[in-house]
Amino acid sequence: MKKNILIIAFIIVHFICTAQEDQEHFKHFRISPIISHTFIPVSTNEGDETVIVPSFGLDLEYWITKKWGFGFHNDIELETFEIEREHQLFVEKEYPIVLTFDALYKFKENWIFVAGTGVEFEKNENLFVIRTGLEYEVEFGKHWDVAPTVFYDYRSNNTGTFSIGIGIGKRF
Repeated sequence: MKKNILIIAFIIVHFICTAQEDQEHFKHFRISPIISHTFIPVSTNEGDETVIVPSFGLDLEYWITKKWGFGFHNDIELETFEIEREHQLFVEKEYPIVLTFDALYKFKENWIFVAGTGVEFEKNENLFVIRTGLEYEVEFGKHWDVAPTVFYDYRSNNTGTFSIGIGIGKRF
């Protein structure tokens, strides 16, 4: 028990010490609208297919240090579509909204690993979501960036979806 408390205390002290580096120039908040496409596997009578659904998103992030942050990543899938469950039941999805709370880790100069959990809200059913992904931020201008993204969402109905997108971010 004491060992766990010491490890947690060390992590907190590390975050506080590194957060004070370049404090006057480091921008902690980032907002980024995203446009993407979500690839959703579906089963039909003719076999397995992939439905490609356009999506809009809004990422709200807070960076504790230059390497660590957390964010709310929010997406709305802009189509109505059906998925088959148990080879008989069809579930219609109407403009699902995916909200996730993610940990962010910048492991290389511009590469960011994203991992978190959230919920897909939809009129017919709500699903638990586990998200992982990568972003690559390319800075331009004063505190602006463009960020291609790739995410994998595991949804509690045993569906895994991929999304590929691009966002324009602003730090402040």
